[in-house]
Amino acid sequence: MKRSERGHHEHRRVYEQTPLTIDHTLAMAEVVGAANGLSEGELRAMEPQLHRVDEQIQTWRSNGTAGFCALLDDTATVQEIKGLAKKLKEWCRDALIVGIGGSAWGARALRQALLHPSHNHFPLGQRHYHSRLFIADNIEPDSLYGMLDGLELKRTAVNVISKSGETPETLALFLFIYQILENRLGAAQAKESCVLTTDGGQGSLARLAAREGFPHLHVPAGVSGRFGILSAMGLFPAALAGIDIDGLLAGARFMDQRLAAAPVTANPAYRLAACYYLAHQAKGRRLQVIMPYADSLLGLAEWCSHLWAESLGKQYDRHGRAVNVGLTTLRARGATDQHTQLQLYLEGPPDKIVTFWEVGKFQHTIMIPPRFADQEGLEYLGGQTLGALLAAEKQATAWQLAERGCPSLTIQIPEVNAFTVGQLIYLLQMTVVALGALLEIDPFGQPQVEGLKRTIGGLLGRPGHDPEREAFAAWSRSIKKYVL
Repeated sequence: MKRSERGHHEHRRVYEQTPLTIDHTLAMAEVVGAANGLSEGELRAMEPQLHRVDEQIQTWRSNGTAGFCALLDDTATVQEIKGLAKKLKEWCRDALIVGIGGSAWGARALRQALLHPSHNHFPLGQRHYHSRLFIADNIEPDSLYGMLDGLELKRTAVNVISKSGETPETLALFLFIYQILENRLGAAQAKESCVLTTDGGQGSLARLAAREGFPHLHVPAGVSGRFGILSAMGLFPAALAGIDIDGLLAGARFMDQRLAAAPVTANPAYRLAACYYLAHQAKGRRLQVIMPYADSLLGLAEWCSHLWAESLGKQYDRHGRAVNVGLTTLRARGATDQHTQLQLYLEGPPDKIVTFWEVGKFQHTIMIPPRFADQEGLEYLGGQTLGALLAAEKQATAWQLAERGCPSLTIQIPEVNAFTVGQLIYLLQMTVVALGALLEIDPFGQPQVEGLKRTIGGLLGRPGHDPEREAFAAWSRSIKKYVL
């Protein structure tokens, strides 16, 4: 075996010693009471439903509806991503990602989780010649100008991401930025600087790429924005910035294999889905608080909130019945939001279930020095580490919630690296799909988002959108007495 191969296999073995663990003890009735918590009997009674969920998910996988599952073995796209990123990094120093919603949250979450917090501030050599990563994910003019002012546009690669190729905000940003590039660099170099990531040919962006010759990365038909973090939508920006995309996919495959090998009653994604389902349906816990105790995971918590909202917020079930279901997700930051949100969770409406994300080992150990040890109120901190203090903060928060009858679960990430982040991403995706199957809804569609795009098109005079413009005109009016 070659030395490089030995290193790869050793790296893989080290990675595989870091599986995620899930603990839902504090969501159980023995701890938080029967009115708030789940019983073993309730979980056992769900076994027939979980078998049906498993059958439904296998159907979705086989017919391509759950297209995100096939991303794990799409080696051809990974090689295309690596080749294009390598070519661009020969000259580009900055990467500007243009997208909104799921098209941007993947790149943002991976940047926060797996890049040094000061990555964009480091000189080129300290970044190992990888690109700085900037994300334009809104159409607010001042923030866009502020971001562009900080870029060396002659050395900036622009990645425009829209699965549908029809997202008006993304297209507007692209048109503005491309005009600047074309004016400064000329048409040929401007086109070489822009990579369009979109569908296989149905949308406006894909048609433009084919007509004008822009570099084009495809997103498979069965992969929407929120499920596309491990597609070109998330992996290409990650590759430009030097993130280990092979490790991400290896972690996701590891989780996929773990889920496939487990019986339905011990499958981590199904168990999480069952806990959320019972808490929602039987205990009135319609708000899920995601609370990472690691700043690097905050972007993933935001992405997860998007995944939950678009996947589970549905008016109709798969049989056409009106159900109006959905778990609203709140994001909280441990330990900061113990001082801003916890009072609400402890004494406010009993409608929340909290999911903690806890990291076992941080990259740095910071010891609290035993200074002023003779001062009461300071003496107990000396000799502790910040990591140990953060762990105590999480344990105390979970205990206080349990004392007040608020259920919680903990997902423990042994350490934050590409492999564990890949595991977490895939676990969360499979959990939301399983929860959608339990609720008997379609977790892959987002009909009202598409309706919003049509309304925006109507307001801006897009051809073919007259009905939306007329409907808005008939509805939209201000009543004078209500305007102050």
